[in-house]
Amino acid sequence: MITNISIFIFYCAIWLALTCSFSLPNIIKAALISAAVLFFTRSLFKKEGAVFKGPQRYLWFLYYIPLFIWECFKANLDGAWRVIQPDLPMRPGIVKVKTRLKSETGLTFLANSITLKPGTMTVDIDQENGFIYVHWVDVESQDIEKATRQIVDKFEKVLLRIFG
Repeated sequence: MITNISIFIFYCAIWLALTCSFSLPNIIKAALISAAVLFFTRSLFKKEGAVFKGPQRYLWFLYYIPLFIWECFKANLDGAWRVIQPDLPMRPGIVKVKTRLKSETGLTFLANSITLKPGTMTVDIDQENGFIYVHWVDVESQDIEKATRQIVDKFEKVLLRIFG
C-alpha cells in the first residue's frame, strides 16, 4: 500500500524533473505544491484500483506521458492538415469502442486521454459492458474492433499495466 509520504515524494520528484532545477527555492516550491496537490487528490488514492501497486506501475506511467504527447502531436498535425486542405473528406460520427479497463481511475484516464487528443471526444462510458462511446471527427470504421484498435489500443495497453 502506498502511503501519503511516498505519493508526496513522487510528486516532488516529478516537479523537480520537469523544472530541471534543484535549487533550494525550487525544492521548497516543489514541497509546497506537492503537499497542496496531495491534499486535494488524496481521496483518489483511497479508492480500490486507484493506487499504483508497485514501482513498475510508476515506470509505466512515466512511459505513458511521452506516448500520450506523441499521439496528441500526431492528431494535431492531422487537424492542421485538415484546416490547410479543406477539401479533405470528413465523416464525423459517434463510434462504440471496447475497453478492458475496469477501475474507475483507469477508465477516467482513458476517457480523458481520448478527449484530450484532437479529433476525438469521449461522449459516454458504459462501465458494466466495457464500452466507451467516442465522437470521432473522421470515422474510418463503424466496426467496433477496428475503431477500438485505432482509438483505444495504444492508450489501453499501457493503462492496463498501470491500473490493472
